Amino acid sequence: MADKDAATKLSAARTRLVLDKPFLGALVMRLPVVDANPDWCRTTATDARSFYYNRRYIEALSQPEVEFMVAHEALHCALSHFARRQHRVKLRWDIACDLAINPLLVEEGLKAPPGSLLLDQFTGMAAEEIYPCLEDKGDGEEPLDQHLYDGPDGGPSDTSPGGAAGAGGAPRPRPLSPQERQALDQQWKQRLASAAQAALAAGKLKGALARLVQQMEKPHLNWRVLLAHHLALTAREDHSYMRPSRREGPAILPSLRSHEADILAVLDTSGSVSDGEMRDFLAEINAIKGQLHARVTLLACDTGFAEGCPWVFEPWEELTLPPSITGGGGTDFRPPFRWIEQQDLHPGVVVYFTDARGVFPAEPACPVVWLVKGHAPVPWGNRIQLN
Repeated sequence: MADKDAATKLSAARTRLVLDKPFLGALVMRLPVVDANPDWCRTTATDARSFYYNRRYIEALSQPEVEFMVAHEALHCALSHFARRQHRVKLRWDIACDLAINPLLVEEGLKAPPGSLLLDQFTGMAAEEIYPCLEDKGDGEEPLDQHLYDGPDGGPSDTSPGGAAGAGGAPRPRPLSPQERQALDQQWKQRLASAAQAALAAGKLKGALARLVQQMEKPHLNWRVLLAHHLALTAREDHSYMRPSRREGPAILPSLRSHEADILAVLDTSGSVSDGEMRDFLAEINAIKGQLHARVTLLACDTGFAEGCPWVFEPWEELTLPPSITGGGGTDFRPPFRWIEQQDLHPGVVVYFTDARGVFPAEPACPVVWLVKGHAPVPWGNRIQLN
C-alpha cells in the first residue's frame, strides 16, 4: 500500500509540473521513476539515467515538496552536472550543484523540503562559481539527495552495481562510464533545448530559468581566450607621417608605428569575488600584458577605493595582488570612472572583474570589458562570462 501511495504522489507531481511548468515538466518526463532499496537511497537520487526514490521519504513529504525533488533531479541532469565536475572534489561539487539549483526552483514557486541547501549569497551563480567559495567550509553540509554519476569516493567509474536488490527495491546503479557520460551529456543538452523551445512558445519560460537557458545555449569559449582577444585589440598600430630622408624620395607615405597598450584593471572587492579568483584574473592580465608590452594601473573598489590604490605596473614589472585589500561592502562602479575623468586619463581599455551587481555610471568614452562572475547583465561595454 505504501508503495502505491509513493508512486501516486510521484505521478501527480510529474503531471502537475507538465501542466503548470512545462519546461521543468518536459525534463522530468525524461527520467524514468525507480523505487530504490532504502539501504542505499535515503531520499532521492539520480545517475542521469533515472530518478530513484525512497518510498518512506516520498510519503513523508507534502505534494509540493515532492514536485520540488522531482524537478531538482531533472535539473541536475539537464545542466549536465554529471559531466562538469572534472578535477573537483566530489562532495564539494555536489554541494555547489545543489546551491546552484535550489534557488532557481524556489523562484519558480516550488517548495524546498527540510534539509535543502539554500544560501542567498549564491543566488544566480553557477556551480563552478560557487565551488571555490566552499573551499574553507568544514561544517558537515551535504546534499539532501544523492548524485550517483561517479563512484562513492568520486573516483573512476566501475561496472559493478552498488547494492543488492532484494524486496526493498532496486539496487544502487553502477557509476557512469566515460562513454555513457559523453553520450548522456549530448542527450541532455538536446532535451534542455527542446524543453526550452516548447516552454518559450507557450510563454511559460521566464525569470531565472529563462536567463539560465540563454546562458547554457551560448557558445562556451574560455574566458581567458576572450579576454586576450579584447585586450589584444588595444595594442593599436597607428600611422606616422614623419618626413622621410631625402634618399627615400619626396613623397610622404604613412608608415606603421607601434604604441604601448595602457590597461586599467579594476577589482570588485565587495566580497563576491574570492582572493583566489582575483589572483587568477591578475595572473591572466600579467601574461597578456607581457605579450602586449602594456602598462597596467590597478584599482580595487567596493563602494569606494581600497587603501593604497592605485598600483601601477610598468611593462617589465610583474603584476601581483597587493598583500592586503580592504573591502567587503556594497558595490558601486562609479568611483573608478570618476577617477579616470579627474585624472584626465585615456586608457586603451578598462577591465572590470566583478559580479556586475551594483550601481553603474553613464557609459564612458573609453572601451570597457566586464569579466563577470554570475549571470547579472551589464548595461554597456563588452561582457565576458567567467566560466
